[in-house]
Amino acid sequence: MKNNEERRKKIFDAANRIKEQASGSAGKGFRVVITGKGGAGKTTTTAILSHLFAKEGYNVLAVDEDPQMNLPYAIGISKEEGDEIVPVTKNLDYVEEKVGARPGEGWGLMLTLNPDVSDVVERFGIKGPDGINMLVMGTVVQAATGCLCPENALLDAIVRYINLRRNEVILMDTQAGVEHFGRALAQGFKHIVIVTDATFNSIQVAKHAAKLAKDIKIPYVYLLINRTHSEPDKDLQKVKNIMGNAMDTFNEVIELPYEEKLFNYEPNVMPLLDVNPPSLLVERLKKLQQLLEKYDKQ
Repeated sequence: MKNNEERRKKIFDAANRIKEQASGSAGKGFRVVITGKGGAGKTTTTAILSHLFAKEGYNVLAVDEDPQMNLPYAIGISKEEGDEIVPVTKNLDYVEEKVGARPGEGWGLMLTLNPDVSDVVERFGIKGPDGINMLVMGTVVQAATGCLCPENALLDAIVRYINLRRNEVILMDTQAGVEHFGRALAQGFKHIVIVTDATFNSIQVAKHAAKLAKDIKIPYVYLLINRTHSEPDKDLQKVKNIMGNAMDTFNEVIELPYEEKLFNYEPNVMPLLDVNPPSLLVERLKKLQQLLEKYDKQ
């Protein structure tokens, strides 16, 4: 029992060392994390923003950290291409090469705590429409709790590397909430977009994410109220009532209208970008794109 406790303590100590190294490695890139309750619209938001930035001439890296792995389909790759994707953390040879242990192993093993993953985008990136680069990371169980399995060591290192990339827009589609990032990893991001709809559970998740964003001092926090209907002000007031003082966290609040055409095209958002008359949903996300550029220059 004592040996198990000592081993566990060493692993948690090592996890903390990884986080400490990550907190000091953020570069000056344009980094945005998109989060919210499952089903609130994170992936659609990430996909549309990816295309909008790409059309403005930015080099876009869209990172799918959601275990559902729907972002590539939303951006516009085919089902055949998507079925061939192996998440980085599920590539056993790469994990072993970089951290010194295969997934499913790790207790008592010597792991590389600062692996070189500078080749990750070149080796595992997927090129999508509009020249968008995509990286499907995959996930691990209990990533927020200090798990030091090989996959998690690699996941942390990749996020640290992404934080160091310069002169491009990096958009990361996450799991629900932001706790799984850990404070050190989330500090590498200057912007957080929190997506909610007008349901109680979704607003509660957004409220919690806003508090954590404030606690870890992410400078710019945006709230998207998705799928507003004929009385958007009514939805906004409901969000304000449940959010309470948490509304003060947000630099900007944008209401996104319900878009029927999205369900005709899903999962691919590309046709929505070229409809006539223009989609009000896309127009509102263009406003968010412009705000992200504006605040990033401050």
